[in-house]
Amino acid sequence: MALFLVCRDTMLDADEAWRRLTLWERHADVVPLTRVRVVTLPPRGAGTVFVARTGVGAVAFDDRMEVVVWRPPLDRTPGLCRLVKRGRLVVGWAEIEVRPTAGGGSQVWWREDLGVRGVPRVFDPVLGRAGRWMFGRAVDQLLSHP
Repeated sequence: MALFLVCRDTMLDADEAWRRLTLWERHADVVPLTRVRVVTLPPRGAGTVFVARTGVGAVAFDDRMEVVVWRPPLDRTPGLCRLVKRGRLVVGWAEIEVRPTAGGGSQVWWREDLGVRGVPRVFDPVLGRAGRWMFGRAVDQLLSHP
């Protein structure tokens, strides 16, 4: 498994940053060749399940995720969302933490431990670099567009 961290500062307040990062369908707008479908009914929170399908035609895979921790930011308390990846190919977990900052903005920490079944651990450094780049790009885009 490849553990990586993406950290970003934003002028968005914690509530808005949280909203932008946890509207799961929006992730399809920033991850190439990906569609996102929320499987469970609202309201969203712990227990929400969604599937990101990445690829073209028959050459595609599902990344099934479940929200297991859902604590939106409240007052000056950081928000934390933890996802567990429950797919046949992609495994691991991700955490999205949104911390209010002194100037009214916020700081986002995206931590992920990413694995691909059948890929030897010797490739973890490459997988980690690719994940950090891809999710860093996704976080940047999600935070910059309402």
